[in-house]
Parts: sequence; structure tokens; C-alpha cells
Amino acid sequence: MKFRRSGRLVDMTHYLMEHPHQQVPLTYFSERYESAKSSISEDLSIIKEIFESRGIGSLETAAGASGGVVYIPSASRDYSGQILRDLCEKLEDPGRLLPGGYLYMMDIIGAPSLVQAIGRIFASHYRNAQVDAVMTMATKGIPLAYAVAGHLNVPVSIVRHEHRITEGSIVSINYVSGSKKRIQTMSLARRSLKPHSNVLIIDDFMKAGGTVRGMMDLVHEFQSTVAGIGVLTEATHAEEPLVQDYVSLTRLSQVDERGSRIKVEVGNIHD
Repeated sequence: MKFRRSGRLVDMTHYLMEHPHQQVPLTYFSERYESAKSSISEDLSIIKEIFESRGIGSLETAAGASGGVVYIPSASRDYSGQILRDLCEKLEDPGRLLPGGYLYMMDIIGAPSLVQAIGRIFASHYRNAQVDAVMTMATKGIPLAYAVAGHLNVPVSIVRHEHRITEGSIVSINYVSGSKKRIQTMSLARRSLKPHSNVLIIDDFMKAGGTVRGMMDLVHEFQSTVAGIGVLTEATHAEEPLVQDYVSLTRLSQVDERGSRIKVEVGNIHD
């Protein structure tokens, strides 16, 4: 279909944002819009300038016959800082406090626009980590994992406590669950993760780190590598956590259950 330039720019921008981390040949756009490659290159220069000025992301180009353009989503420090400050304010609501020092977070995990913003922040941080898959624990981590995976354009592997017959054969391991030191089992379908993958682990809440540690061990069972660990909220803990190298967006630094007071700070992502 032949577009005017304004329409071409809108459609091209939409296409790139729908296909992040995927190389698109200039020939594809040239044929899609029935336009010369020189015109497509000029359009991409305009889109690149706007993306970078607005902190939306960047366009990387590759020269040569097989060359093309790749859209890399990103979140500027100003953008992520504002999102995280607002998130901390939401989490400090005393009505969120649950027994054991946990927080009610389902409304945050269930807010599509906020989850997409969180996913963009994680994806921006790990944009150069060559991630092949995102792993999370069912069930609360699933929306976060899909948001991150969408911006990275990779599949999601969902770890479960129970075995579902519809998932076929599984790999199971035992792990120590958090501060209660209970032995539990987690499983992942064999078809859910390709061997030798580079895996980004995403978790909604980390206290002692037992669940994340278990997922790390499960990644190794698939002869794969942990590309990184992203945590929405970490809680300060009296004991040494089981996980050391991770990125948190927020930190639950103080909980007064008797006085119903919560202190939440921006996590270590900008450290």
C-alpha cells in the first residue's frame, strides 16, 4: 500500500515497536510502502531521533546486503526514576501490610500500564544481556515476566509448584523456601526452555531469596546460563540472602506491623 510520508512514519514506528530486538531489512519496508530505500533511510533517521530524544529507545542499523534496522526499547533514568518513585509511594500504603512483613501487590501486578512500564525498565537494564528467555514462578510473577519478555521479544518459561499433565514431561528440583527453611519442589516443563539458553529470572517479591535460588538451580538443570535476576520488590532481611547478584526496583526497608508503617525505597537498579 502506498502511504504518504506522515502515514508511513506512523505505520513504521508502530511496526518497530511491535517487533523489538528483531532485525528488519530495509527491503521489507521498501516493499511494504512501495518507496525507495533512500526514503526509508530518511524516515528511520527521523524515528531514531524522536526515540532517542524521548528516551523511548534506539534504532541500531546494520550495513550491507543483509543489513536492516533493530529497535531496542529503553527507559531513561528520568523516566524510570519517576515510575519507581510513584511505585514506592503506592507501596507505602499501610493497608498493604500483610502478616509476616509481606505486602499486598496484586493491584500493581494487575495494572497493565504500570506493569508495561516496569517491564520496559527491566528490559532496558538487560537489553545487552543477549537474553533468550524470561523465567518466573507462578503465579504473581507471570504478568511481570510477560511484560519484560514482550520488550525483549523472547519467550517466557513458567516454573510451578505443581505438575500439570498438559505440560508433558518435567524437570523438578527441591529447594529451600525462604526464611522458613522449608524444603519444597519446583518444576519446569522440558519443552518450556531450550538447553543452552541465556535466561533472565524475574520475581515479584524476594525476601530470603530461596525461590530465586531454586530457579537458578533449575536453569542449570537445562544446561543454561542465568543472564540476570530482576526483582520488583526486595525486603531487607536479618540473614544473608541466598542470592547476591540481582537488580531490584524497590526495597522494603522498614516494616512496623504494630504501628502499620511501611518504608519503601528505590532499589539498587541505579546503583
